[in-house]
Amino acid sequence: MTMPTIALAYRSRAVRALVLLHDEHLRRFLAVWNQAQAASVVLPKTDDPAYASLETLLRHVFSAARGYITWMCEVLELPDPQIRIPPEPTVLAAEANSYMEHVLETWRTPLQDVGDDRLETPEYPSRWQTRYCIDAMLEHAVMHPIRHAFQLEELMRQR
Repeated sequence: MTMPTIALAYRSRAVRALVLLHDEHLRRFLAVWNQAQAASVVLPKTDDPAYASLETLLRHVFSAARGYITWMCEVLELPDPQIRIPPEPTVLAAEANSYMEHVLETWRTPLQDVGDDRLETPEYPSRWQTRYCIDAMLEHAVMHPIRHAFQLEELMRQR
């Protein structure tokens, strides 16, 4: 999987790198998710509604990608990036590629003018109340699809 070339100029090389990495790993997650779906992987039982099915996990990962950039724009007082809410799990699989492209396209521009001076301080409470600086939230956004791809790959290996 190759990262797209993003010709946009970013004030911060760190932001550019993390936006590109998020793009790469969300794409990789969807590829792994498609493999898991083709292999009829069943997620372990849990009370977490995000893990009720492969389809709800897909929606969870896409919703999180939307939420991370929306949160960063809110706390930085930037315009709302206008990312659509993901389709319901029952229809998302059929629309996964187009929805992912919408998310990734929308992710590319909001943070273009954010300088390094705004990445590490201050920290802001996330929607789940953990405090993050912008740099840490960008890293969290990159790691989230990596963690779920890893999880699905392990389940496929256990089959």
